[in-house]
Amino acid sequence: MSAEIAATTEFHPHSSHWGVFSAALRDGELLVRPHPGDPDPNDIIQNFPSALRHPARIAQPMVRRGWLERGPGPDRRRGRDEFVPMPWDAVLDLLGGELRRIRDSHGPGAVFGGSYGWASAGRFHHAQSQIHRFLNSAFGGYVASVNSYSSGAASVIVPHILGNYEELTKHNVTWEQVAQHSEMVLAFGGMALKNSMVAGGGISEHVERGAMQAARERGCDFVLVSPLRGDLPEEVGAEWIANIPGTDTALMLALVHTLVTEGLHDQAFLDRFTTGWPVFERYLLGEADGQSKDAKWAAPITGVAAEAIRTLARRLHGRRVLVTVAHALQRAEHGEQPVWMGAVLAAALGQIGLPGGGYGYALGAIGYYGRRANAVPGPTLSQGRNRHGNYIPVARIADMLLNPGTQYRYNGQTRTYPDIRLVYWAGGNPFHHHQDLNRLRQAFARVDTLVVHELAWTATARHADIVLPATMTLEREDIGYSSHDPLMVAMHRIAEPYGEARDDYDIFAGLSGRLGVAEAFTEGRTSREWLHHLYARTQQGLRDQGLPAPDFEEFWAAGTLRLPQGPDDGGPWRAFREDPEANPLPTPSGRIEIFSETIAGFGEASCPGHPAWLPPDEIPGAGTPLHLVANQPATRLHSQLDFGDHSIGSKRRGREVASMHPADAAARGIADGDVIRLFNDRGACLAAVRLTPEIRPGVVQLATGAWYDPEDPEDDRPLCVHGNPNVLTRDAGTSALAQGCTGQLTVVEVERFTGNLPPIRAFDPPQAR
Repeated sequence: MSAEIAATTEFHPHSSHWGVFSAALRDGELLVRPHPGDPDPNDIIQNFPSALRHPARIAQPMVRRGWLERGPGPDRRRGRDEFVPMPWDAVLDLLGGELRRIRDSHGPGAVFGGSYGWASAGRFHHAQSQIHRFLNSAFGGYVASVNSYSSGAASVIVPHILGNYEELTKHNVTWEQVAQHSEMVLAFGGMALKNSMVAGGGISEHVERGAMQAARERGCDFVLVSPLRGDLPEEVGAEWIANIPGTDTALMLALVHTLVTEGLHDQAFLDRFTTGWPVFERYLLGEADGQSKDAKWAAPITGVAAEAIRTLARRLHGRRVLVTVAHALQRAEHGEQPVWMGAVLAAALGQIGLPGGGYGYALGAIGYYGRRANAVPGPTLSQGRNRHGNYIPVARIADMLLNPGTQYRYNGQTRTYPDIRLVYWAGGNPFHHHQDLNRLRQAFARVDTLVVHELAWTATARHADIVLPATMTLEREDIGYSSHDPLMVAMHRIAEPYGEARDDYDIFAGLSGRLGVAEAFTEGRTSREWLHHLYARTQQGLRDQGLPAPDFEEFWAAGTLRLPQGPDDGGPWRAFREDPEANPLPTPSGRIEIFSETIAGFGEASCPGHPAWLPPDEIPGAGTPLHLVANQPATRLHSQLDFGDHSIGSKRRGREVASMHPADAAARGIADGDVIRLFNDRGACLAAVRLTPEIRPGVVQLATGAWYDPEDPEDDRPLCVHGNPNVLTRDAGTSALAQGCTGQLTVVEVERFTGNLPPIRAFDPPQAR
């Protein structure tokens, strides 16, 4: 951007999940620039200029023709039908009537409130809070979802074995400690910067690259265990151990076996701070099942030479070692096991609770992990109380819709899937997050009504019966805040709403009036009045500490407010190490549970009472000889703004890019830049291919987030021509314990695509008459 533009254009502050920035409109063109205090800003903000007025935006309310003509009910035409534009008052009257029908005939147990929380960094126009507040006001509750696609297995098992999940990820080992104290970082699944570039509520300082560089310059060694070399930044000079995907638990077992048999483990730590070690040790040494979990056993499972495993284990002894386990590892079959086993490895080294050592679960997975917490509360919109109380694990939505009344196991309980008649989705795109998209299409065909708020024509919007156009973050005012970033941002409106788009709040306020609950939902406040109200909480927190507490108008004019942060004190793990009797962990034993009586008592074969190697059901074989790693993208957050120029610029020939080892490509007659077809029994998609030696042979990588684009929507198993890997992934829970998402790994075959290339239509609006 030239100095002339900067001098003549008035920029206003704003925030996104991928960074704080400022923006301006100049002659109709949107200009964005990163926050000047960010040491490593994220280019994803460059998706905004082209996305703001893109034709993929939804300009007016739409109703699916089949639903309008035939009324509510199951319909396989969802995702294939045309739409009818309607005025706002008419569509809100129509939807209000349908909501009353469901409420009066079926009650809150027939409504699923779908949302995934990443819609906006603003804390008021937070779609998840808005929809849940509305459903609690209008229905007295709804069927909710718990956990997340990112950490579904970890967030269930960690409370059993280590204590508070939020404390483990947010109040434990910090990047400051890594930079100053770590002597070795053993990163299972890595700490890819594309992941830590993103943080809920916004982020003003991307510190991860700098912290790792500082540690490296001080002499810290980084060891990356991953089939992808890029899962740690180049600057750290990491040693790369390219294991077979999904085998990290076996490798950890073999490392601990070497430590134990060579007397290199910290038995004193295990005795004082853990429970269940003797039971686990019998399994480790083969006394329980006849199979020693040594390096020789692990080598063929992991693809890592036995001597390399033993050498690595010996290097861990006597150093300040930080063991990290990426979210990615638990997004697979038996995803609970690497989370648990990572903790056991760290415990065997005896370093949990030391600065820069121990266990940094998911460090680097999200931008607010590994940072100091803010010392004053932030603005938070109350969602009200869900008096219905029923829920499902978030990744089990297709199971719920396809199998109402069926029982399933979750966290030691036998639960029953409800009979859902109406799905209301605001914020999030299940056609990005969910697995086996052809099965998801069948699931959405089963409900009476699907309502979606969306700013653009995602596949979720195309499958809806009623589509309500929502504003983009740049088109509304809000307050950007993250619990672990010191900068609170006055998010100014930069542009007018696209077409007839409305804020989620205004849509729900209109519906609340039609359902007779306007006061309960709005409390009589406008959006700007809500910002005043929510800001007051932070203002009072500053006053309570005797700190300057500007009033709202002062904050708004200044654009940002720097908040005080708490100490870097190691959290409960440091306190536990210093005095385990006075500061026990919130587990049944008060200690780290290497063997869990609770989990053992659940009797789940898919998650026994201690960490174990459980071979996956899906392995490469005849017809599907390759592993597919479906990881997070680098040029967008999930599928957001996939039509933005920064995201489009990363594609080749309009398609998402898959990475493949040259040897695998040569065996199939594939050259760099070719379009390939990836396929298995569940589906198929096209992608352009990039050949690289920085991927393990036998592995293909294809990032998630390319908008689902079926070549023939009439087909029940159409080819996705754009490169969405979730047409290939398996829709099954991690285990009966957590029922988490397993979308990180699957098996496929790949071939060079030789036909006429189908056009990309993902960003074209559907037919409307």
